[in-house]
Parts: sequence; structure tokens; C-alpha cells
Amino acid sequence: MHVGTHLKRLIAVAAVTAVTACGGGVATTNPDGTRSFTVAVIEPDITTVPILAAVDDLRQAGHKVEIVELAEPELAMEGLARGDYAISAEATSPALIAIEQNAPIKIIADVIGNQWAVYGKPGISTCDDLDGRPFGIFSEGAVATAMAKDWVRAQCKGGRQPEYLTIGGSDVRAQALLAGEIDATPLEVSDVVALESSGKSKFSQVVDFGKSLPDLHPQTVYANTEFLTEHREVAQEFITALVRRHAAINADAKYLVDLVAKYLPEEKPADMAKIAERYVSSGLFNAGALTEANVQGTIDFFARAGVIKPGMKAKDVADLSFIQAAK
Repeated sequence: MHVGTHLKRLIAVAAVTAVTACGGGVATTNPDGTRSFTVAVIEPDITTVPILAAVDDLRQAGHKVEIVELAEPELAMEGLARGDYAISAEATSPALIAIEQNAPIKIIADVIGNQWAVYGKPGISTCDDLDGRPFGIFSEGAVATAMAKDWVRAQCKGGRQPEYLTIGGSDVRAQALLAGEIDATPLEVSDVVALESSGKSKFSQVVDFGKSLPDLHPQTVYANTEFLTEHREVAQEFITALVRRHAAINADAKYLVDLVAKYLPEEKPADMAKIAERYVSSGLFNAGALTEANVQGTIDFFARAGVIKPGMKAKDVADLSFIQAAK
């Protein structure tokens, strides 16, 4: 997940906003009253499968919903602004950037809670321990990097900071940590489980961003505002279905394993059951978790990180009435 790395492309959002069609171009009403529209997903992974399942719930109800897979969330922002897509979900920061540029987009639900944590080699337990040490990041513009640098600014004393090394995705950085190429790095749940199962060494959690940044929601569901206004009923059906799918996951971690097997059959991590249990025990799947307070906290974090300008308010970016109605 990147922040602030595709601003030139997102400048186009403001331009297409002015010509976004009014009158239902984002979705069509079929003769039988059902709707036809498109949902964009970005490189589906374990966090996406409840969304795919919720789409299937709408299809079972008769709606004609197409799924489009995209390489990055900025493409989804452009498509949402033009009315090509009704709904998408992934990184929150590109949505905030687009909304700041007056794109017709609203955040409507949560995808997954803040699952990021920094893990370090033996002997590293505080920020000060990382002074001058190799610290793996995905990119300068990644959300996890923003969280790590925010933590370093707040916790490292006397200007101490690690040496940031750009390496790659969470799984690649986990391998780099195992190989001794870096001393610490932010990791996602699935890669933490793989690290713990390696048996090669004991790595410790240095900071859990889910606890240190409880109001930050880095992945959310968002939608074209015309779709939300003109086709509110089916938008509510989708969010209600997503809330119920998350509830089913939290009731039984095996349900998440089954969803991954169904929607991502090519992905067969050996520790899938452990990964699912960790997501459930951490309470990360909760589509209805957004509140005005934590949406504002998310905005404030990205403003502090320099991704958006200060001053944006929760009411400007989110419509929480759908999750409220789904509860």
C-alpha cells in the first residue's frame, strides 16, 4: 500500500470529476429492478475474500456485478471518479488524496484493521535499539513506512533513527530478516506467522501499530457518491452482506480458510489455518468498525505524514450510515 507516490496521476481525478456523468452512469437498473455495476479490487489477497463473497451474495439476489482486478488503488480512484466502478476497496490514503481533489468518493466501511507490527532480531526491543541499524521498508511511500517513521519520530530519543533500506513486499522483508540482511521491519499478519513458524531464530515484536495507532484504518471500502445516492438500496445490501461475512469469519476461523480456498485457489500457504486464527483472535475483520472518531484519527495520521493537507473532516470523506444500518 502506497501513500503519496502517484500524485501526478491523481491530478487527473479532479479533471474527470467535472465530467462524471449524472443520472446513473455508474450503475444501471434492470427491468426486474436489479442493478448492474462493477466492483474494482486491487490484487486480491486474504483481506479481499470477504468482499468477493459479499459480491456473490448480491449476485445470488439477482444483481449483475462484475469484478475488475487492478494493479494499484490509484487506478480504482480514477475509475470511481469517472463512474466506471461503483465500489472499490484497499488503501485508504489514495481515497483521501482523491477526495481532497474533490473526487466523488466516500469511504463506507472497513476492509481490515491495522494489522502491521514491527519485528526485530534478538536484542532489539525499543526504537533506540534501532539507531543506525538496517530497517527494511517496501518503499518511501508505503503506509507501513509512514507508520514506522511516525513511531521513530515519537519514540527514538535524541534524533536516533534506523537506516532505512528499500527491499520489497512484507514476505520479502520477512525473508530478509531471517537471512540477517536487516535487523527489523514492519510485517503483515501472514508473514509474522511464517516468521514464527520458521524455527530458525527467535524474533520479537518491537511495536504493534494496531495498538500504538488504534484510530488508524489503513484499508477501507469506498464508493462513487452517485452510486450511493442513486442506488442506495443495493449499496446497503452490499455493506450488510460484508458485515455478515466478517461476522461469520469471527465466529469460526475455518470459515476464512474456506473463503480463501474458494476465491484464491492458487494461494495455498502452509500456515493458512494459523493465519486465519491470528486474524480472528486479533479482531481484524470488522467491516463496521469505522466511527467518526477513528475516521478523523485516520485523516489526522495521513495529514501528519504529509500525505494530505490538514483540515479535512470525517464528514467530508465518509458516509457511515451504511454500516450503522447493517448492525
